Amino acid sequence: MRQISSLPGLAGIALAAMILLGDAAAQQPAKEPGGSLYVISFVDATPNFAMDCAKLLMQFAAESKKDPGVVRFEVLRQDSRGNHFMMSEVWRSRQAFEAHEAAEHTKQFREKLQPMLGSPFDERLHSLL
Repeated sequence: MRQISSLPGLAGIALAAMILLGDAAAQQPAKEPGGSLYVISFVDATPNFAMDCAKLLMQFAAESKKDPGVVRFEVLRQDSRGNHFMMSEVWRSRQAFEAHEAAEHTKQFREKLQPMLGSPFDERLHSLL
């Protein structure tokens, strides 16, 4: 699992997301109408579930990387708070992302994750300007 260093809190997370998303866009441009979809999700587990949550996120990332239309899927842990994570995803299209959201492994992930959360799951969808 990659970790963010040197910048505190959300500044480090935001910088890492920009680097990951920019790198993915340069590597594989969108090939479907509508362009790529960029997804940043923040996952804050309660401290007693930090290790279990990390394992679950890594398993989910491994499964998600097999989904059709995925360009990139990364999980990061915040250096200063080991129970705070971010998922950075790039999908070839909104349709590919929606298919991923409907996949059984995504539903199971969300169900297993729910009791570990210290704050609501925060998923944000973005597209290039």
